[in-house]
Amino acid sequence: MKGTVNCVATNFLTTQDAAEKLGISTRRVIKLITDGRLPATRFGKSYMVNEADLKLVAERPTGRPPKAKAEDSKAEKKGGKK
Repeated sequence: MKGTVNCVATNFLTTQDAAEKLGISTRRVIKLITDGRLPATRFGKSYMVNEADLKLVAERPTGRPPKAKAEDSKAEKKGGKK
């Protein structure tokens, strides 16, 4: 058959669908992609994420890293600017 392309069927998700499955914002999904932590394929101006790749970031810690303890911040202030 002329003009036929054989390809493996994969389950691609939009960034919005990926965000819903991961429980995060679309903006965060795009950040994970641009940081290289979540593989994606660019289609025009949009990214498409393979559903199987969601496991690469699914176990990440949520939220911001914890702040330094009060003792640590006091020690930094002592050696700070005069």
